[in-house]
Amino acid sequence: MTGDQRLPRPRRTADGDRPRAREFSTWTTRRWLRVGVAVSLTVLAVLGATGAWVLGRTASISDSLVDVKSPALTTSIRLESALLNQETGIRGFGLTGTPDFLEPYRQGLAEQKTDTTRLTELLQGDRAGLRNLKAVQDAVEKWQKRIARPIAASPPGTPSPLATERAAEGKTLFDTLRAVMLTQQDGLRADRVQARADLAATMRLRNWVFSAIAVLIAVLAGVVFEALRRGITTPLAQLGIDARTIADGDFAHPITPTGPADLRQLSGEIDSMRRRLVEELNFSEEARQRLDEQSTELQRSNAELEQFAYVASHDLQEPLRKVSSFTQLLQRRYGGQLDDRADQYIDYAVDGANRMQTLINDLLAFSRVGRVHDAPQSVDLNSVMKRSLSALSVSIEEAGAVITRDELPALVADPTQMGTLWQNLIGNAVKFRRPQQSPAIHVSAEQDGALWRFSVTDNGIGIAPEYAEKVFVIFQRLHTKDAYNGSGIGLAMCKKIVEFHGGTISVDPEYTAGTRITFTLASEPPETDLASTALEETNSGAQPTP
Repeated sequence: MTGDQRLPRPRRTADGDRPRAREFSTWTTRRWLRVGVAVSLTVLAVLGATGAWVLGRTASISDSLVDVKSPALTTSIRLESALLNQETGIRGFGLTGTPDFLEPYRQGLAEQKTDTTRLTELLQGDRAGLRNLKAVQDAVEKWQKRIARPIAASPPGTPSPLATERAAEGKTLFDTLRAVMLTQQDGLRADRVQARADLAATMRLRNWVFSAIAVLIAVLAGVVFEALRRGITTPLAQLGIDARTIADGDFAHPITPTGPADLRQLSGEIDSMRRRLVEELNFSEEARQRLDEQSTELQRSNAELEQFAYVASHDLQEPLRKVSSFTQLLQRRYGGQLDDRADQYIDYAVDGANRMQTLINDLLAFSRVGRVHDAPQSVDLNSVMKRSLSALSVSIEEAGAVITRDELPALVADPTQMGTLWQNLIGNAVKFRRPQQSPAIHVSAEQDGALWRFSVTDNGIGIAPEYAEKVFVIFQRLHTKDAYNGSGIGLAMCKKIVEFHGGTISVDPEYTAGTRITFTLASEPPETDLASTALEETNSGAQPTP
């Protein structure tokens, strides 16, 4: 019974109104959870949005204070200092005629230009600030035009008559300039003080908002815990007590429905199951007999499946035997009469037919890995590798693949399965190559305690980390059949063979220049119950693998 299944409609009162308490009693656990989660998420979303706005506001005010307000006031003070240097230099030069007094004036002009440009940049968008800056620039221009430039243009060596004539005017103009500068600085200070006040208020609001979020989360956690205890944990605990009582043999013990509507309905269904169980106890012997019959039928079905697999493999080999026989006949009758290339093609045909027969036998043997298999024997993996490379010679030559390998050990294993393992891994490395690039494949082997660790590394298209497990699932393909042929069983076969021989196989996620398949094999296969295998084969009536 799911939470989505409709519950019986509650009965109405005599006057036709449905009581509210009765309405709530029909709510399922899922509905309570949905309502609770919706309310919680709504409140948290509102507080989260408020918190995000407060954080953004805090950052904006802080950036304005650090990057605009304070630098603007500092630059204004430096501008005033530069103007004072100009006034000092002009006054000294005008009274004495000494050229050295013009050096502070010139330096002040350069600083004035720099500070004015900087203030213009900082006050972009601030109309009042730009208005004050314009007033300062006008006052500076008026003072320089009437006083500074004419006196600076006077010949050095003697006092400038203009300094004496315009002394009163110069004092008045510079006092006006200083007053304008003071007005500008007062405005900038006021802006900075206001920004600090706004920042402090915003930070207080931020603290309140996040404190409220923390308190709300704590309250919600408490409410959720209590609701779960009352609505789910306690009813489930009572249901468990009743179930254990029944499991101990007291089948007459009734189950008391408690909790939300779906849990009450579940309790009723379990109680109904209890009553049915009492009835079914009378038929337990008959059920056991049916189970024995089903077991016998299953064994018979397994035997038929084994027989079918053998017959299917046999029928598949029959047309291949004809192909192989006729190509061998061509080889014997026309060998040497055609050119070398034709002889080579005939050899390829004979070899391909023979390999197909071997492949069918190997597929049948692999389908029974872990149950019916060849007797383990000492296998030289170097020889197995050479046979695998020979089987793949056509695809290797067509791809221009370069294959290198370390010296491989000799293990006690199933030689057919070892050949299948290497052929699949090397074949995949050749098949999944990068366009316009020849495959470079290296097979390495090193002993790791009681195991041998092997790696097959290539420079192909690689396997994304999220597919590192999926590639070992049977019939799972990462590419379409149009892009790369194959059935999607190769790596699944490798995994089954490796695990049967007591090892593990995986994709190395740290190697990104292509693909690196790493697997381990035991020096000797794990202990298996050969007697059980033989017994199973006898019971199944399976034919030996051809």
